[in-house]
Amino acid sequence: MTFELNNPNYNIVHFVRLIGYKPLGYTERQELNCVRPLGADYPRFHLYIRQHSASVICNLHLDQKKPSYKGTTAHSGDYDSEVVREEAKRIQDEARKS
Repeated sequence: MTFELNNPNYNIVHFVRLIGYKPLGYTERQELNCVRPLGADYPRFHLYIRQHSASVICNLHLDQKKPSYKGTTAHSGDYDSEVVREEAKRIQDEARKS
């Protein structure tokens, strides 16, 4: 699920930590790669976030399990379920407070 946060007045790394995500580093596309486990390592929310002019673009999904085979990225991702929509709303609500 992709959504936008308008008029950010915060540092992205600080913001993702504030909402409970762990920054893992930047991708080749200069997106901050972050995760928020829901217990142990999996399932976990996986967020890619990047600054885009006067807004922040967020790409969120839920990794259901660890990749099955070495060298693959298949993880039974959930991109548009109710739980993902609720997490997107939580992030948007927190951004309005910041």
